[in-house]
Amino acid sequence: MKVGIVRFLGTNCDYDCDFAAQYMGAKTKFIWHEETNLKEFDCIILPGGFSYGDYLRAGALAKFTKLARALLDFDKYGGYILGICNGFQVLTEIHLLDGALITNTNLRFIHRQVYIKLLTSICKLTQNIEKEVLQMPIAHKEGNFYCDGSTLKKLNDENRIVFKYCDNSGNINTHANPNGSIESIAGICNKKGNILGLMPHPERKVSFLGEDGEYFFSFLR
Repeated sequence: MKVGIVRFLGTNCDYDCDFAAQYMGAKTKFIWHEETNLKEFDCIILPGGFSYGDYLRAGALAKFTKLARALLDFDKYGGYILGICNGFQVLTEIHLLDGALITNTNLRFIHRQVYIKLLTSICKLTQNIEKEVLQMPIAHKEGNFYCDGSTLKKLNDENRIVFKYCDNSGNINTHANPNGSIESIAGICNKKGNILGLMPHPERKVSFLGEDGEYFFSFLR
């Protein structure tokens, strides 16, 4: 699989994603934010970081780039798109994913290990994952997933909630929710199942860093 890794001004997890994708056997190439043609790729990864300094709000300025418009076309081809942390924020801003990521309920940047539970969903990127509970780090201040009631009902009815925060036994409760996300949501997909956004960082759990990221990136094999 050929993977394009996006670089906006302020992206800082690009090399992490490049390492993880190559470790899993994918061919990779960095993509600058002015790229307009993504047809050579099977998957596009939008890494974490602080695109354009998170001015205005996290991910908001990235939607005005040429690359953002190219992602809309890439989605029409059915290509895989993965947004991690800031990449998830960008995908909501360009409306490839529903909802929004707002400030954590404690109003602070959070950086620690969490557990997330894989739910039964229509997401094509997670169908090969052979483990239900995964441990991954988070590092964000605006990771609190929010949407209105009708959108939340749609996400549930269409099986588009992919990951929820949980404890190490897979129990979903408020104590295991690090940022206040509605219904403990950690990741969602689009209606076609080819676009996935999540706040935790699977690219930081491969090789000597841990195996749970390798379970996550099994779709790259």
